[in-house]
Amino acid sequence: MLGMHGTAYANKAVAGCDLIMAIGARWDDRITGDVDRFCVDAKKIHVDVDESEFNKIIQPDVCLHGDARLVVEDLVPRVEMADTAPWLKQCAEWRKRFPLKYPKQGGLRAQHVLDRLHHVTGGDAVITTDVGQHQMWAAQFLLSKSNRHWLSSGGAGTMGYGFPAAIGASFGRPDRDIWAVVGDGGFQMTLMELATAKIHERRTKCLIINNNFLGMVRQWQEMFFENRLSGVDLEGNPDFAKLAEAYGVKAFRIKRAGDVDRILTQAHEYDGGPCVVVAEVMKEDNVFPMIPAGASLDEILTERPKEKLEKPVGST
Repeated sequence: MLGMHGTAYANKAVAGCDLIMAIGARWDDRITGDVDRFCVDAKKIHVDVDESEFNKIIQPDVCLHGDARLVVEDLVPRVEMADTAPWLKQCAEWRKRFPLKYPKQGGLRAQHVLDRLHHVTGGDAVITTDVGQHQMWAAQFLLSKSNRHWLSSGGAGTMGYGFPAAIGASFGRPDRDIWAVVGDGGFQMTLMELATAKIHERRTKCLIINNNFLGMVRQWQEMFFENRLSGVDLEGNPDFAKLAEAYGVKAFRIKRAGDVDRILTQAHEYDGGPCVVVAEVMKEDNVFPMIPAGASLDEILTERPKEKLEKPVGST
């Protein structure tokens, strides 16, 4: 995973490479950052079935118009294997030096919950996400073993997508475990689909990362707008466990780090229809690594600034 919230070692590899191929990718700003400083020493090859995607954001050295599979099949016989040992060693060093990490002390953290969910599912579940901080953490910690097992609204940024997508996935793959990872903000846009899941007895699990904030907007307000918080506090949230039970849906609640494995395992093994897991996580945690908008890949932030930002007078 690379880009704005990608792993530091992946971004280091992209910034330091001498050749990069984009196959069916958009080179959007969340990946490139400052386009004038993006992979300045690398040759760039763009493969896409849509010719209009060429030269929109990045000016590649080579554009190949065609179906991705057919283009790659034609290219493979023409490639001579190079000595990649030094490069792989460098990538391994970056991975060791800049691992994904999160503090183990303090309150319950979303990263911990998602890290352990990956352990509980073994990476075999179909994962759907909503939009926000939980979406970025899910991409970092929930690693799918199979293709077409990760469903997210991507650049559309559609809050409310995650849970309905999980219900749809349960019809398409009734043989698979389905987990929706949603935030407390986005979930409230489509929570009435609990009725749909219950009526059709879908084996859909919904993990609500509940921090009582629109977390991603709050993070940007903290980091780039002098911590002037506006319209992000979700103090009036309902009790999501009781809400699920009102629909006849089984509910679990996680409040302590020591309960994460036990409750996630219970929910994962629950076979009585849909269920909801409410994780009451820390209110003001931030997603890292992060590349500020418009910055280059080598300006990645791996942790919160040391100084504590105070809420200025006049914030709402």
